[in-house]
Amino acid sequence: MPPAPELISPRSARVAAARRLARRNFRGKDRLFLAEGPQAVREAAGYGNGTLVELFATVDAAERYADILGEAENSGARLHLADDDVIADISTTVTPQGLVGVCRFIDTPFEDILKARPRLVAVLANVRDPGNAGTVLRCADAAGAEAVVLTDASVDLYNPKAVRASVGSLFHLPVAVGVPVEEAVAGLKGVGVRILAADGVGADDLDDELDKGTMGGPTAWVFGNEAWGLPEETRALADAVVRVPIHGKAESLNLATAAAVCLYASARAQRASGGCRSVTES
Repeated sequence: MPPAPELISPRSARVAAARRLARRNFRGKDRLFLAEGPQAVREAAGYGNGTLVELFATVDAAERYADILGEAENSGARLHLADDDVIADISTTVTPQGLVGVCRFIDTPFEDILKARPRLVAVLANVRDPGNAGTVLRCADAAGAEAVVLTDASVDLYNPKAVRASVGSLFHLPVAVGVPVEEAVAGLKGVGVRILAADGVGADDLDDELDKGTMGGPTAWVFGNEAWGLPEETRALADAVVRVPIHGKAESLNLATAAAVCLYASARAQRASGGCRSVTES
């Protein structure tokens, strides 16, 4: 473990600067966000490029996660030991885990995503709940998607709840933010990506799409608002509007569950049509 840093004062300017990142306007102004807990901090340190700027840790957490503090120091982050009340003041969770990192923004320009010719993309249109956004990002990562796009009407990617819900996946795949849905669809179509809108009123059934063998090519799924789904004008942009079949008596699926089903269906179809493809393949 690296030499222990000095205990930081609750009145420190560094603590105040970190605390204000709970608010979106300050995150945007400073282009910094909070990553809380050992998993997120480890991923931030491993991301490189000076992404992890500072790390606040309780004495107990510094001992328990000495390897993470070592990775953080090796990445160039400034380390601060802090009392529990300081971590609680900075943290946005009810039960902090003793580690809070300050990170630089890491979103990717949409043009760079298009240049990479992605085969599987999740587009979040008007997704307002940060927990849902982070969970869909995690599902996309697990399914081997190459990118996620948050439209300009969606929640802030760096909302602390979204960061926590991604469980580190924020650091695993390119994410573009603030892209108008029309621009996102047009750009993806321009590089040969088929656009599927996920909606409970879709004319096409996911099982039928799989049976027809139409899902093996590059695909982007567009997911809508948690309460009202996708508006007609957004559905009209898609190549097909697809519903997840409900075989039982459930009224519907929540956004994150439906997204997981759709993304994994595409991942399976793509592997079946072109052989097994590593999720780390660039």
